[in-house]
Amino acid sequence: MNTNRPADSGGQRPVFVLHEHQKPRHHFDLRLEQDGVLKSWAVPKGMPTSTGESRLAVAVADHDLEHAGYTDADKSIADDGWWELDDADDRRFVFTLHGRHGVRRYALIRTGKDWLVHLTRQQPGSTAARP
Repeated sequence: MNTNRPADSGGQRPVFVLHEHQKPRHHFDLRLEQDGVLKSWAVPKGMPTSTGESRLAVAVADHDLEHAGYTDADKSIADDGWWELDDADDRRFVFTLHGRHGVRRYALIRTGKDWLVHLTRQQPGSTAARP
């Protein structure tokens, strides 16, 4: 079992981790450090890879910060690093993940009880229009 926290530039930036679970069914958990805990969403099909798709994201219980580096036989870390909030309102928030596999901007959009995670058209370094 690994319980090391991901690198976060000296602890000054909030961490994120994308856990990949093999059981009970293959899925991913997106975890964002906020207010001293990891806010978490289960993302059954993983993070979107193109701007034309949104994926279901189900809010799950907050986790302790120590969980950011946790791995076991059925849970691995697909990506980790730090994140920043770009924009937010009552219905959605836009954030950028700075991970080992690159920098990507996403939006979490509240649909009532659940959420959708969407890869934004405007990515860091691009000039595309915002969704």
